[in-house]
Amino acid sequence: MSRLWSRFGARTAAVALLSVGVAGGFYLGEDRETQQQGLTAQVGLQVDLAEFDYQRERQAQHRIVSAETRAAEYQAEKRAAAAAKEAAERAREAEAASRKREREAAAKKAAEKAAAAKAGKPYDGPIPASCSEYGGNRKIGCALMIDAGFGIDQFPCLDKLWTKESGWNPKAHNSSSGAHGIPQAVPGSKMASVGDDWETNPATQIKWGLGYIKGRYSSPCSAWSQSQSEGWY
Repeated sequence: MSRLWSRFGARTAAVALLSVGVAGGFYLGEDRETQQQGLTAQVGLQVDLAEFDYQRERQAQHRIVSAETRAAEYQAEKRAAAAAKEAAERAREAEAASRKREREAAAKKAAEKAAAAKAGKPYDGPIPASCSEYGGNRKIGCALMIDAGFGIDQFPCLDKLWTKESGWNPKAHNSSSGAHGIPQAVPGSKMASVGDDWETNPATQIKWGLGYIKGRYSSPCSAWSQSQSEGWY
């Protein structure tokens, strides 16, 4: 703006000097009135031209300022849009990461639950409808197990456990450890707490074995799980 006023001032000064010169020249002439009119017209023309130049310069400067303002606003809008896009992308990434962590946590929890269920119930095969599906010492063992308060779903575990230990043979004996009978009690004489015929009577041995399992492992399936993991129960 100071440049515009500077130019306007220079033009005004030039017009003023011209006016003085013209006025002086005409003043020496004879027709002062005619000269005065011509001088006035020239001075008015120069003033109009100076005003026109000033207004044109002013408008040009205004257009420059407006263009610069619009450019600055456009750049600001671009930066704001880029920042908003980046923030939205970060939010999407954070949400995706959160969902991934939730899925992983859910999968881990499900795996742990499945492992716990498997550990608690190491047998997931068919469950017998009744003890009549078995014969011999197994049938006796199934009936005595039901009498001891266990569900029939526990018998497949008991069957696997004592099949591994003795094959349900009441005379099975381990000379190195002293284990004896169907439950392989160590020593076998422990079973005398149930009956004097502990050496040969499968019912006596089974009753003792079920009591041992109930007191130590709570259920035949827990005892079978122990046997699977450690090799003994």
